[in-house]
Amino acid sequence: MRLKDKVALITGAGRGIGQAIALAYASEGARLALAARSLDQLEETAGRATALGAQASIIRVDVTSQDEVEAMAAETLRRFGRIDVLVNNAGIVGPIGALEDNDVESWVRTIQVNLVGTYLCCRSVIPIMADGGGGRIINLSGSGSTSAPHYLSAYGSSKAAIIRLTEILSLELADKNIQVNALGPGSIHTGMWEEITDGTQAAGEVDLYEFGLQVTGGGGASIERAAELAVWLASDAADGLSGRLIHAVADDFPSLTPLISEIMASDLYTLRRDEP
Repeated sequence: MRLKDKVALITGAGRGIGQAIALAYASEGARLALAARSLDQLEETAGRATALGAQASIIRVDVTSQDEVEAMAAETLRRFGRIDVLVNNAGIVGPIGALEDNDVESWVRTIQVNLVGTYLCCRSVIPIMADGGGGRIINLSGSGSTSAPHYLSAYGSSKAAIIRLTEILSLELADKNIQVNALGPGSIHTGMWEEITDGTQAAGEVDLYEFGLQVTGGGGASIERAAELAVWLASDAADGLSGRLIHAVADDFPSLTPLISEIMASDLYTLRRDEP
């Protein structure tokens, strides 16, 4: 088992990609702290993880609340004694449509959930990981991070910012043995996917491929592939890799293990570009 006895804290774990990652981690021997706003959904995920032999606990949290996030980290530490892996998966689509037509509160809320929520979770967990000798932080990026999606300015901006936050944190935490990477899951046919596609089509004629919805036969990308990438990033196979965006669809990540030293000596898998 690649994650045997590792303690993983996963936000947005009640459904979709977060649930898939939780179940993949359970299959690999991890102990799970599952966090989200909906206790009913968390209970379902925890039940399925337990059936796979994992130890799982649930924590209700709003990732935009500093107090709740700090309590989540403290409760995970109390229950399990450490935190080895943080998966920042909680996120929302936000307003869909032309920027000037977006509801201001909804736009700002999207940044708060997707970006500020990721920041708060990292901030609360980093001292625990440092005291424990290191860890892994995996930040979920999205289709709007490396392309410019029509009608999704809040979502796209938040997801691009997560990549830059990942790169900066990887530098800040290098001496603490904490690796920080971004995971691009591809456009998986989840509830969020349906919300995006329905909303953008209602807003105007949009080519879904323009913002990375790699849809095949209406099903989208493989949720299992994204979960497998989350396992790989948390496992020994990714030792030494930090500050990178790895994509579940575009990248053959299992083949990257022997190349990590070369990758880290370059700007591969980053948002950097050469200065003119």
